[in-house]
Amino acid sequence: MKCIVGLGNPGRKYRKTRHNIGFMVIDEIARRNEWDLNKKKFNGHYTMETVNQEKIILLEPQTYMNLSGESLKPLMDYYELEEKDIVVVYDDLDLPTGKIRLRQKGGHGGHNGIKSIIEHLGTKDFNRLRVGVDRPIAGMSVVDHVLGKFNKEQALMVKDSIEKAADACESWMKKPFHEVMNEFN
Repeated sequence: MKCIVGLGNPGRKYRKTRHNIGFMVIDEIARRNEWDLNKKKFNGHYTMETVNQEKIILLEPQTYMNLSGESLKPLMDYYELEEKDIVVVYDDLDLPTGKIRLRQKGGHGGHNGIKSIIEHLGTKDFNRLRVGVDRPIAGMSVVDHVLGKFNKEQALMVKDSIEKAADACESWMKKPFHEVMNEFN
């Protein structure tokens, strides 16, 4: 069993913001496969489907970004998932818009959603798929930047990065994470 968790904030207000790019990737995977995140448990919306005889969970925590671990950890406990069985998809200020990067472990880099997951799992060793959202322009706060929406110039790059991230997640459904890293990094 594998779980792909996309980080974001619930509610219409945050729907197309940079901080919700994890949700956007989950939504793209669900759209492509005609899956519906219709289960509501573990402080999240999720679905469980089967790909190549393996169960796949897509999860969107509904706890708000800073408490993402409060959704993921109970789901992992319930389904007896290990850290190697998850990929966390989230926004990254240190990557340009349109770029993605996969890693098997690391720190939180100031990302409060990842910080929450590290605290709840008690480890930094879990798979991550970072989606670039760029740094804020001079004079803009990080909070305003990540809770802001992409501009028209960024729209095509964002669409492309969401599609690449969804491709990487779908690839991981069928093969080991290190192979997916080699393919997409």
